[in-house]
Amino acid sequence: MSAIETYTISIYTENNVGLLNRISSIFQRRHLNIESVNVSKSEIKSVSRFTLLVKLTQDQVSKIIGQIEKQVEVIKAFYHRTDETIYQESCLFKLSTDLLMGNDEIQTVINSSKSKVININKDFFVLEKSGTKEEVEELYHLLDKHGIMQFVRSGRIAITKEEMKVSELIKSFE
Repeated sequence: MSAIETYTISIYTENNVGLLNRISSIFQRRHLNIESVNVSKSEIKSVSRFTLLVKLTQDQVSKIIGQIEKQVEVIKAFYHRTDETIYQESCLFKLSTDLLMGNDEIQTVINSSKSKVININKDFFVLEKSGTKEEVEELYHLLDKHGIMQFVRSGRIAITKEEMKVSELIKSFE
């Protein structure tokens, strides 16, 4: 049996209602978890891109790709190991403005984490951080002891290190 690894799945699709549900049901039927999901437009006009982060064996991920590609709206799906991609996550923290005033530790955390304040008012400020999952988690733990009012993070966004001529490949399917 092969080892479980982290894979980034990229799915190029038409933008149709209900497709996310059908994709997630492929995982649900097999009792497999999706770690994160991100959906956005792609580099190709009128084509959406789903980016999924999963922890599976190579056999499982290749079978999943086959099932995903059977969906009518799916143009093409790919999977890549983590070392084959350049990836980031983004997150926002809402914290009390009182923490900024006279708290050198918070200023040090903000500066050392390469995060930035994107909104501030008398009651709270919003801190933005982009980075790896580990960097986001580290910042969360540093700020948690000061009281996080709200927290949200994106799913993984990723591009491949190797050139992928996706536009040309997709045109060949049209």
